[in-house]
Amino acid sequence: MFDDVKEAVLKFITSRFTVIALVMILAASGILYRLFELQIINGESYLESFQLRIEKTKDIQATRGNIYDRNGNLLAYNELANNVVIEDVYESDSLRDENINETINKVIDIVESNGDTVVNDLSIQLDENDDFEYTVEGTTLLRFLADIYGHTTIDQLAYEERTATPDEVMEYLGKKFEIGALTDPEDNKSFEAGYGYTNDRFLKVVTLRYYMSLNSYQKYIDTTIAEAVSDQTVSDIMENSDVLLGVSIEENTARKYVDAEYFALILGYTGKVSSTELAQLQADYPDMDYDSSDTVGKSGIEQAMESTLQGTKGSETVYVDTVGQVLETTNYVEPRSGNDVYLTIDKNLQEACYDILESRLAGILVNKIVNAKTVSTTVKTSDLKIAIYDVYFKLFENSVIDTTHFTEDDAKETELKVLSVFNSKQEAVLEGLRSELMEKQTPYNELSLEYKNYETYITTILRDNNVLVNEDTEDDTYVTYTKDESISLYEYLHYAIAQNWIDITKLSLDSQYTDSEEIYEHIVSYITDKLGNDLTFSKMLYRYILEDDLISGRDCCNVLLEQGVVKLEDSELKSWNAGNESAYTFIINRINNLELTPAQLNLDPCSGSIVITDVNTGDVLALVSYPGYDNNRMANGVDAEYYAKLRADLSTPLYNYATQQRTAPGSTFKPLSATAGLMEGVITTTSSIRCTGTFDKFTNGPHCWIYPSSHGELTVAGGITNSCNCFFYEVGYRLGSENGTYNSDKGLEILRKYCDMYGLTEKSGIEIEESAPIVSTQDAVRSAIGQGTNSFTTVQLARYITTVANSGTCFNLTLIDKTTDSNGNLLQEYSATVRNTVDLPSSYWDAIHSGMRGVVEKRSDYSDLNVQVAGKTGTAQERSDRANHALFVSYAPYNNPEISITTRVAFGYTSSYAAQITRDVYDYYYNVDAREELLDGSAQSLEGGGTGD
Repeated sequence: MFDDVKEAVLKFITSRFTVIALVMILAASGILYRLFELQIINGESYLESFQLRIEKTKDIQATRGNIYDRNGNLLAYNELANNVVIEDVYESDSLRDENINETINKVIDIVESNGDTVVNDLSIQLDENDDFEYTVEGTTLLRFLADIYGHTTIDQLAYEERTATPDEVMEYLGKKFEIGALTDPEDNKSFEAGYGYTNDRFLKVVTLRYYMSLNSYQKYIDTTIAEAVSDQTVSDIMENSDVLLGVSIEENTARKYVDAEYFALILGYTGKVSSTELAQLQADYPDMDYDSSDTVGKSGIEQAMESTLQGTKGSETVYVDTVGQVLETTNYVEPRSGNDVYLTIDKNLQEACYDILESRLAGILVNKIVNAKTVSTTVKTSDLKIAIYDVYFKLFENSVIDTTHFTEDDAKETELKVLSVFNSKQEAVLEGLRSELMEKQTPYNELSLEYKNYETYITTILRDNNVLVNEDTEDDTYVTYTKDESISLYEYLHYAIAQNWIDITKLSLDSQYTDSEEIYEHIVSYITDKLGNDLTFSKMLYRYILEDDLISGRDCCNVLLEQGVVKLEDSELKSWNAGNESAYTFIINRINNLELTPAQLNLDPCSGSIVITDVNTGDVLALVSYPGYDNNRMANGVDAEYYAKLRADLSTPLYNYATQQRTAPGSTFKPLSATAGLMEGVITTTSSIRCTGTFDKFTNGPHCWIYPSSHGELTVAGGITNSCNCFFYEVGYRLGSENGTYNSDKGLEILRKYCDMYGLTEKSGIEIEESAPIVSTQDAVRSAIGQGTNSFTTVQLARYITTVANSGTCFNLTLIDKTTDSNGNLLQEYSATVRNTVDLPSSYWDAIHSGMRGVVEKRSDYSDLNVQVAGKTGTAQERSDRANHALFVSYAPYNNPEISITTRVAFGYTSSYAAQITRDVYDYYYNVDAREELLDGSAQSLEGGGTGD
């Protein structure tokens, strides 16, 4: 009976009309069944076998264009690479999520076992404490949250979604994709997102599932699991293809960067397009067919020249079976490579400036570090010193010493010793804090400095984790605790509970009907639990461990050796082990050899920037920001561990100090004030202003930097050469005076007009991200010497001094030289556009140039240069407890200017240091014979002090 039914069915489905109808129906849905074999039995056609063929049209990514320097030196290129991808071919049944998650976990195990990295570039990452944190903020964060919660606009976010913490987002996604487990198998409702996962693995699986979900809206788009994997990973994936449904190896390209740390902050890096970026690219370039799987420029030139570098996709039609195996490929359309970009940057000059800057910063540190536990802070900022104990602490604070390795099985002798000391200290402090919070209740202002720091950090934790919320800053008790500091944290937290400033949902309370004392006990438990696993708090403990001599400087040095952070030659190691070298000498030698860099130590100074322009074209020849980073580890799938390290690095290597850091210009502003004074007629090139050391037109008026001495009578050229504050106070005063009455706003308005002439009211024109300038709105007298609220980036000062150097042509600076196609054919030449011209009589320019030449002529360190330089020093104070910023703007040759060099050393003590660094750059540029000595790979000592400010 069964055979009769089977035969009847087969006759029906193989009948001519039924097959035609079936094919038409399936063709309409993009699915075709091919009849492979028909068997003839008793004169009838029978369907012996058929196979499901799914038709796909797949994009083929184009090779991204290369980036070169002005001389054709390669900076960014592509290598053939293999990616691990997954396609969603999973059945929509009750086991779908479980099967996908199982496959992803297997692939992650394979990839990571071979030393490769899984794509992990969600806008949530792990911080130093292994906690989830956002890596974006503001509108970008809200756009990310809107995407997570499935909204098309930010305005659709509910309050709970808009204010969701990283933990809450991860929990939401974990439950959505069923990444977790039942905490009680007998209770099917007790599912916990991430249960059984480490935070690291949970984040990786969530990231991949989230990207798969985004791609599910577009047919047949693969999701990349890992990029540029090793041959071993390729082999392992292929060997396990039978159990890795939808997973395959796809040939692609990997983005590579040459000499990465020198250029990362110019070039940026590439990565998976975000929804915000995608929407903007689709709007700006509707013909380029951008989609959610594309790799795009995320920052720097990669982002600025994205449409040029991207290329044009190809396509092909692919037929696959139900498990994704390719059966046939047709309709192949070749992709077209992206175009190449040539920068105005000189590769060799850029690298030399970076190395000179780093070695000179190290030289400043060597000069400033003294063999002491503490140093005086009541001296002039230029005379501040650095205690060697501060260096020891920085080894812990900036994670030069990896304290997490202390608990590893291969931890060595000194590491274990330090761990034992730390554990004892941590136990004692946590007990002390619990006692304070539960029993002692000491008013904040009566605590020791150590415990004040601990309790301040506790409130920071509570606020950052949204436990302490909606505080009323006008409330009397709030003011008493935060300003008067006359009550205890115990009292303040009890008051916060009463005022509903505590979000009890963050405390894992079982009942919503909980009395205030129970809430408080949960807060204390929350605090101690957090502190027990908090790396930042641990680093605080090390400061006091060192202060109390519970570990020694020698212990710190031994840990550096044990962890391989530094290595000694056999002779020095023998001397060290014999006790013939002090810890102080050990550290100084490491800094001298750049084995410990300024960036690692994060002491003042640890950062700086140099911008060099061609003053006759507006081309930027070098744009240096120190420290840099390896953008190879940010492209081709973010190395999450490295990214977390960069975000935690206190020297902020992801921050472009040349284009983003703004400080007061200090006395580098004085040539601009001279221009304003001359053009407004309040001074002439020959008029004289007397400096007595104090500006006496105000009661308790400001002093000149030379006070209690004075400069006497000065013309405008002498005012610039001697950087006389009193001269330019008077200029600012006269600019604001009318009919014998001083009006600061009038003076500020005039100064702003000349700021605009020199381009200081707008960004500089370069193609990468840049902070907007701030022109002073306070105190015309002090603004005239570069104080007030004036605040500019290094590249903005570079445009200003370029304009001075060429006597009036203000360029919109550029980093782009030209573009070519992949065969080298010129597509477009770029050049800096002229923003405006500053028309001054030649006598005015002569006076300004002469004054700037005089600045350099007074410096003995420039006397042996084989080129004449004109320049202006500048010192800018930002904080009274830290060193001043050091600046120097300049150009050369003096009589026929070719280049300008602008140098800023953040918290660099004295402008003389910036001038000396600049001097070495000129020596490199104009003296080939000096280059080897200038770049010998060791710290270079700089002379302290200097003339003027």
